[in-house]
Amino acid sequence: MLRFSTTRAVAAAKVATKPSSLRFYSQYPLSKTITLPTGESYEQPTGLFINNEFVPGKQHKTFEVLNPSTEEEICQVHEARAEDVDAAVDAAEAAFNSEWSLGDPALRGKALFNLADIMEAHKDTLTAIESLDNGKALQSAAGDVGLVIQYLRYCAGYADKLDGRLVETGSNYLNLVRREPLGVCGQIIPWNFPLLMWSWKVGPALASGNTIVLKTAESTPLSALYAAKLAKESGLPAGVLNIVSGFGKITGEAITTHPKIRKVAFTGSTRTGKHIMAGAANSNVKKVTLELGGKSANIVFDDCNVPQTIQNLVTGIFYNSGEVCCAGSRIFIQEGIYNEILSQFKAAAEAVKVGNPFDPETFQGAQTSQQQLDKILGYVEKGKKDGATLITGGERLGNKGYFIKPTLFADVTPKMDIYEEEIFGPFGVITKFKTADEAIALANDSEYGLAAGIHTENLNTAKYVSDRLRAGTVWVNTYNDFHSAVPFGGYKQSGIGREMGEAAFENYTQWKAIRVKIDEGNFS
Repeated sequence: MLRFSTTRAVAAAKVATKPSSLRFYSQYPLSKTITLPTGESYEQPTGLFINNEFVPGKQHKTFEVLNPSTEEEICQVHEARAEDVDAAVDAAEAAFNSEWSLGDPALRGKALFNLADIMEAHKDTLTAIESLDNGKALQSAAGDVGLVIQYLRYCAGYADKLDGRLVETGSNYLNLVRREPLGVCGQIIPWNFPLLMWSWKVGPALASGNTIVLKTAESTPLSALYAAKLAKESGLPAGVLNIVSGFGKITGEAITTHPKIRKVAFTGSTRTGKHIMAGAANSNVKKVTLELGGKSANIVFDDCNVPQTIQNLVTGIFYNSGEVCCAGSRIFIQEGIYNEILSQFKAAAEAVKVGNPFDPETFQGAQTSQQQLDKILGYVEKGKKDGATLITGGERLGNKGYFIKPTLFADVTPKMDIYEEEIFGPFGVITKFKTADEAIALANDSEYGLAAGIHTENLNTAKYVSDRLRAGTVWVNTYNDFHSAVPFGGYKQSGIGREMGEAAFENYTQWKAIRVKIDEGNFS
C-alpha cells in the first residue's frame, strides 16, 4: 500500500517530518527480486508495461509499495504520468487497428486460454503476491486467484460466440447486424481485490477484440504487473494490454479524459465514480461502466438454519478483512431469533483468527492501509457517540501492521453514520425487525443497491423478499458467493453496467447495422 496519501500536496506537506513516499530514481530497476515470508523468492516487475515491454516512466519517478502486515517497504514501482498514458494509448490504438480486432475471434480465445493456463502454473506466486501487497489472508488470496483463472477461461470461451445476426425485411434487402469492439478501453481497478478486478476488466474486453490501458491501484500494483509479464508469455500481441501504475488525480484523470480512449471502466468509491462519469462525458462521451460502493443488507429470518447463517454472516462482513464493496454490513435480525443469533454471531466474530496473512489458519488479514485502519477506528467512535452498543471488537490489534479486531455494533438505527455510510472494513451493524415488509423497507432505505442476503428455510419468503429488494445481487442462504457466469453489479448509486456473465460483454461491444439494397431487376 502507499504510505499516507495519494495526493502530491499531502505528500509534500509531510516531507519535513519524514521521507516522502514519492521518490525520484533515474536508474531504478525495472524488476526486483523479492523474498516472500515463506522464504521463497520471485522476480517482481516494477516498470510500466507498454507495448509488451516494461519501461520506466518518462519522468523517471517511482513510489513505494508497503506491506500492510509489517508497514515495511516491499519495493518501488515506476509512476506513470499523462505522457506515459499517451504512449500506452498509442500502442493500444495501433494494436486495435490490426488483426487483433479484425481477425478470427478464436485466436483471441486461444490467447486468453493460454494466459489462464500460465496463470494457473504461477498460481502460488500470484497468491503470495496478493497477500503480501494487499494484506489479505492467504486463503482469501488463493480463492481470488482461482476465480481469476476460471473467469479468464469463461471469457476465452465466449470470444468466438459474440455473433451478429441477419434481420429479415424482405427479399429486396440484406440486413446484417454486427457486434463490434469499442476500441481502446481505459480501466481503473481498486486495491481490495487487485487481481480479481484485473480479470473482471481484462477478460471481457480482450475477448471482445478491444485493447486496454489499465491503471492499477497505487497501493496494490504488484499482482497486475506480474500478470502482465505472464500475458506477454501467453502470446498476447504487443499493445493489446498495457498496465500503468500511478495516482488517481494524475494517471486516472489522464485515462478518464483521453480523447482516444472510447470506454472507461472503474471499480471504486461512488464519489470517484461520479467524477469519472463527468470526465468521460466532458471529454469525448466515453462509454462508462461503474462498480461502486455498497451498504448491503443481510437479512436473517426466524426460520433460518442457524449454524449456516452464522457462517454466512461471518463471510458476509469479515471476509477479505471486510474490504468488500458488497459486504453484508447492515445486518437485520428478526425479533424471534435476535438474541440467539446475536449471541452466536458475537462468539463467531471473536473466534475469527486475525493476523499474519501467510498463516494458513488466518481468516482476516491486515487492512490495506493506515488510512483505512484510521477510517474504521473513527467509525467506532462515531457509533459509540450516536448511542449504538459495541458488542465486540472496535480496537486495533497489535502495534505493527494494520490489524483490527472484528467489530459488531447492535441497537443501530437509521440515520446513524455507521448505518448509512460505507465503512469498508470488518465492521457490522445490527438492527432488529419484526416483519418481512419492515426488513424490505429498511434494506431499501439506502442510496446503495449493490447486493443483499436473505437467510430463511421458506422458499416463499425468499422469493417474496428477493423480488422486492433493490439490489443487483441477492444471495439466499449464502453470501459473497460468485460465479463467472452470474452477472454482478449495482442498482442506484452502486453503479452502472455488469461484470461477469454474458452481460459483461455488452460493456465492451457496440452494434453496427449494415443494410444492403438488392436490385432484383439486375438478375437474369
